[in-house]
Amino acid sequence: MKIAMIGTGYVGLVSGVCFSDFGHDVICVDKDPRKIEMLEQGRVPIYEPGLDQLMAKNVAAGRLKFTLDLKHAVAGSDAVFIAVGTPTRRGDGHADLTYVMAAAKEIAEAARDYTVIVTKSTVPVGTNRAVGEVVRAANPDLDFDVASNPEFLREGAAIDDFMKPDRVVVGVQTDRAAEVMAAIYRPLYLRDFPIVTTDLESAEMIKYAANAFLATKITFINEIAALCEKVGADVKEVSRGMGLDGRIGNKFLHAGPGYGGSCFPKDTKALARIGQEHAAPMQITEAVIKVNEEIKRRMVGKLSDLCDGSFNGRTVAVLGVTFKPDTDDMRDAPSLTIVPALVGGGAKVRVCDPQGRHEGEALLPGVEWIEDPYDTAQGADLLVILTEWNEFRALNLKKLAGQMATPKLADLRNIYDAEAAAAAGFTAYDSIGRPTLS
Repeated sequence: MKIAMIGTGYVGLVSGVCFSDFGHDVICVDKDPRKIEMLEQGRVPIYEPGLDQLMAKNVAAGRLKFTLDLKHAVAGSDAVFIAVGTPTRRGDGHADLTYVMAAAKEIAEAARDYTVIVTKSTVPVGTNRAVGEVVRAANPDLDFDVASNPEFLREGAAIDDFMKPDRVVVGVQTDRAAEVMAAIYRPLYLRDFPIVTTDLESAEMIKYAANAFLATKITFINEIAALCEKVGADVKEVSRGMGLDGRIGNKFLHAGPGYGGSCFPKDTKALARIGQEHAAPMQITEAVIKVNEEIKRRMVGKLSDLCDGSFNGRTVAVLGVTFKPDTDDMRDAPSLTIVPALVGGGAKVRVCDPQGRHEGEALLPGVEWIEDPYDTAQGADLLVILTEWNEFRALNLKKLAGQMATPKLADLRNIYDAEAAAAAGFTAYDSIGRPTLS
């Protein structure tokens, strides 16, 4: 199959590379000349483990190309995927579909033969039908179908998620479109991975419902963690006891400083807005959004308590600022609430993150970036673990405590515990929903 991928952001690039590894001929399109130049030089503009090697393999095999020329890419393609951004629109929380509709119009003007136009971007219910209207208006004579194919990629594990998915969701209106999508995903059919073929609206809703539910699980356990701190329970034990129930499961039950990233914040807001527009309020989702912001602010309060009520004049070392490990993504990361509060309160903030500096320098002004976690902690009054990178999971706590001016640790990912911190020489230790040391 010949595939054109419009957009080489996170979803578009990972999907294009993986489709080419299935054996399809893929050409990825972007309007940014710098990005295309990087890709043609074999450099990946995002951080995703293993993506650079897989991309190089398929470029060398002649199955993967990059271009600025959308018309050339679309011509002769069996399917054209729209994988452009759908950021939250200012003012109303809805997904901004400007880029999706612009891409649909360009595709319509470039296509000549039967084409399946596939929306890979996360879009509100009804968008795929609107895409069809845009295409028909731009090229009334075009023979085409529209399909919905939402992505379920976890940053840091995207290649595995694409190659070994929990499920693939395909929304179509015709058998002809279903056949094209089945041919594209044939390698997964052959290995018996679940393929859910449904209508357009259901496919669109599955994506939002899934992400909202996962965000709800995260927020629920974070609220339970706050209660555990009040009653003396240990949220790690509570999570384990809950997760062993097969109806609940143990995933997304790890307490922390709140969810962030490219999907959950944007998709929960969009779902809430869709519910409001259709007089079916998503009250649970709306509560999740509100509570998640409160959780981030609660973290600032924890750090303030460890600094005796004031950040002014304190040196604070922060380990990790990306929203999760194994990504350079800073979108809606808890650090974007917590670190500015430290800086605004008069703290001298040092930051160490294996991949966060590229985006973080612009997003977190006023901080000092240091490569080594031990150098970051040198002379600090407080050490804060914000992202659970592997590099931070087995630190020498005794060495860290010995280098600090006042050895206090805020473990906001529950990597360590109060007993280990005390044995290492820390005079104060706080985490999420677990016993403290003070």
